[in-house]
Amino acid sequence: MNYQQTLDFLYSKLPMFTRVGASAFKKDLTNTIILCEALDNPHQKFKSIHVAGTNGKGSTSHMLASVLQAQGLKTGLYTSPHLKDFRERIRINGQMISKTEVKSFVQANKKLIYKIKPSFFEVTVAMAFEHFAKHKVDIAVIEVGLGGRLDSTNIITPEISVITNISLDHTNMLGNTLEEIAGEKAGIIKKGIPVVIGETQAESQPVFNNKATSVKAPIYFADNFLKAQNISVKSSKLSLSVYENNQIKYADLKSDLTGLYQPKNIITVLKTLEVFNQTTKTKIVKQAIYDGLKQVKKLTQLQGRWQTLSKNPLVICDTGHNEAGIKEVIKNIESTPHKNLHLVFGMVKDKDITKVLSLVPKNATYYFCKPDIERGLDAKELQEQARAFNLRGDYFNSVQEAKQAAINKADKDDLVFIGGSTFVVAEAI
Repeated sequence: MNYQQTLDFLYSKLPMFTRVGASAFKKDLTNTIILCEALDNPHQKFKSIHVAGTNGKGSTSHMLASVLQAQGLKTGLYTSPHLKDFRERIRINGQMISKTEVKSFVQANKKLIYKIKPSFFEVTVAMAFEHFAKHKVDIAVIEVGLGGRLDSTNIITPEISVITNISLDHTNMLGNTLEEIAGEKAGIIKKGIPVVIGETQAESQPVFNNKATSVKAPIYFADNFLKAQNISVKSSKLSLSVYENNQIKYADLKSDLTGLYQPKNIITVLKTLEVFNQTTKTKIVKQAIYDGLKQVKKLTQLQGRWQTLSKNPLVICDTGHNEAGIKEVIKNIESTPHKNLHLVFGMVKDKDITKVLSLVPKNATYYFCKPDIERGLDAKELQEQARAFNLRGDYFNSVQEAKQAAINKADKDDLVFIGGSTFVVAEAI
């Protein structure tokens, strides 16, 4: 098979969550263990940091990787889903895995894939682990795909575990309450391995404390230690200072990730690196933190986080797609100067659509669209559901059509926002 045929094989033969939803989610780690045993357990050959959470885990993973790269470490980064190119999921120092290596991995393991029928995600996790081991990374940042306890990535024993936050998402698989979802995320907490929690939340705090106590894992709630202040956005850079015990600890930090939700993630990253320095022989110096945070997009190629696509009119996209994510998006929209608001908006069927529609701005023109995946919600159906919330606009046959219609209608002082689903953002980019 050539590279394209290899991708077609992965997409068509393996259950893929991003396309079909819950039916692709395997409820145990058996297939991942079998795959990795056949590969001589590559995940045991490199150090790692494991990152879970409902929102912010992608940004947090990329920021951690960027700082580790700035420190001069050969850094692997595994994230999901991809936006434009499958190979975005597996990077070393920002460079995607090569097409040849993807092709070779699938060819070498095709018989086993046919035999055990793993999910798409299980195969990509094994591919990432083998890639990082083969290239002898100093450390890899591994982002959980879904949940934590039963996620394929959860066969690793990291140097440190990170859980950004908990909110309602994937309730059909992870539970209907914050406590239940926290229980699934807490599944990445390992015996004796320190864990950093990004946000202290009343519902999840006891769950995390109980799990950490039961496995004797030191636990740190980042926002109990560090506070972000003096937050502003100027010249395409987020600026902030971070305090501990009312004493300045990081003065005038800059980040190229300008979303107003990023200070929470930065606090999580800073505390993670402090604990990492305390518990490992590797030391991350302050200059690497400043350099890494300042150029996350350059060093790791992150896209889709409050990203400006064009100006006159201003076109911005963001992958926030659940209740908590949409609330953060709305804060950013409100803080961005504009005359009229145009929303290019699409969702997937298995999200809490009514909750999101109740939150998004009513004083906007909507351009409803369907992401080009099986899970995508029909654009006309989304338009009809939106009417019940006094959201008005036309529906379009594709994301690109909706995007172009919004740009054509918008004046130069207007804001065009594209979102509602990671897959809408992927097509818009």
